[in-house]
Amino acid sequence: MRLFASLFCTFLLSAAPAFGQTQLAATPPMGWNSWNHFANHVTDADVRSAADELVSTGMRDAGYVYVNVDDTWQGERDAQGVLHTNDRFPDMKALADYVHSKGLKFGIYSGPGEKTCGGYAGSLGHEAQDAKMYAAWGVDFLKYDLCSFQDNMHKVEAEHPNDPEAANKLMIAAYRKMGDALKATGRPIVYSLCQYGVDQPWKWGPGLGANMWRTTDDINDSYGRMIAIGFSQAGLSKYAGPGHWNDPDMLEIGNGKMSYDEYKTHMSLWVILAAPLLAGNDLSKMTDADKSLLMNKDAIAIDQDSLGKQGDRLYESGDLDVWTKPLSGGRVAVGLFNRSWSVRDVSVDLAAIGFRSGGNVRDVWEKKDLGHRSGNVVRRLPKHGAALLIVSR
Repeated sequence: MRLFASLFCTFLLSAAPAFGQTQLAATPPMGWNSWNHFANHVTDADVRSAADELVSTGMRDAGYVYVNVDDTWQGERDAQGVLHTNDRFPDMKALADYVHSKGLKFGIYSGPGEKTCGGYAGSLGHEAQDAKMYAAWGVDFLKYDLCSFQDNMHKVEAEHPNDPEAANKLMIAAYRKMGDALKATGRPIVYSLCQYGVDQPWKWGPGLGANMWRTTDDINDSYGRMIAIGFSQAGLSKYAGPGHWNDPDMLEIGNGKMSYDEYKTHMSLWVILAAPLLAGNDLSKMTDADKSLLMNKDAIAIDQDSLGKQGDRLYESGDLDVWTKPLSGGRVAVGLFNRSWSVRDVSVDLAAIGFRSGGNVRDVWEKKDLGHRSGNVVRRLPKHGAALLIVSR
C-alpha cells in the first residue's frame, strides 16, 4: 500500500498541469497578427491601435485575445548578444504591458535562422537568451518562422548526399531547441511553428512542445489561394486536438480583395478546420460585413468547441464540397461549399452524418433555426458561396 501511495502521489505531481492549470491552447488560438495588412511597416502605434480596436469592436469579448507582432520589429544585437528592438518599437515591454492592460495577450515573432524572412535578426545561437527576454517582456505567443534556416538545411543536404533525412533532422532539432528554451522560462507561451508544412509537422510538432504548426505555404487575399490552402487540409483532422492544432495560416477577411461570399467561405472553412483564427486586417477600417463574419457567435463556437475535433471532407462532387466537424453534445457542424462560377444547390444527407431520424438544423450565417429536418438539407449557394449549419438532436 505504501508503494502504491507513493506511485499515486508521483502520478498526481506529474499530472498537476492537467488538473491544476488551464491547458495552453486548449482551443485554437484567436487574435490578430500584423503581417497580412501592415507587413514590414508595422509600428508600436499600429499594435496599440489594434489592441484598442479588439476591445472597442467587441472582438476581444468574442475570443480574439492575442495581439501578435510579426516580422521586422528587430534591431541589432549588442556585444552580449542581447537583441534590441528597432526605432519603430521603442519599448517592447511597455507595449506588452499596454496589451495586457486591455485584457489581451501579446505575441512576438522570430525564426531559427540567422535572419528572419524580412532580413532582420533571427534567433540562431541565441535561443535560450531570446526566450528569457520574451518571458521578461511578458510574451504569450511566439511565431517561429523557418525562412533563412532553409539555407542551413540546403548546406547539410549538400554535405550529406546519402542521407535524405539530414536536413529535416536539422530543422526539427532547431525547432526543438526553441521549444525547450520556451519551456525553461516557466512562462506559458503558445509556440507556433511556421515552416510551411515541410516534412509533415503535424506528426512531430507536438513532441517539440508546439501548440500549432503551419500546414501550407503563405495565404494571400485571393479566392484561389485561400481555397487551395483550405481544401488541401482534407485528411489532417486526426492530428489536431486540444493543445495542438493544424494551422492553414491567418485570416484575410477585411483586406478587400475577395467578395463577401468568398470571405464567408474563408471563415466557414477555417472554423470547420478548427483553425487558429488570427485576423490580419486593419481593425480600424472594418465594415459591418467584416464584423458579421469575424464575430458570428455560432461560427466562433464551432471553431472553439470543447470537443476539440478538426473537421474533414465528407464528400466532393466537382466544384461542390461538403465538410463536417463533430461538436460536443453529439452535434455536428456542416460546411456546404460552392466553388463553381454559378449558383448551385449543395446538400447534405443527415442520415450520412449520424442523424437517421433527422435533426434540428440551424443556419449559422442566416442566424436562423430551420426546425427539425430529415433526409437531405439543401442550400442554394451563389458562386464561391458557402453555408454553415449546426445539426443537433
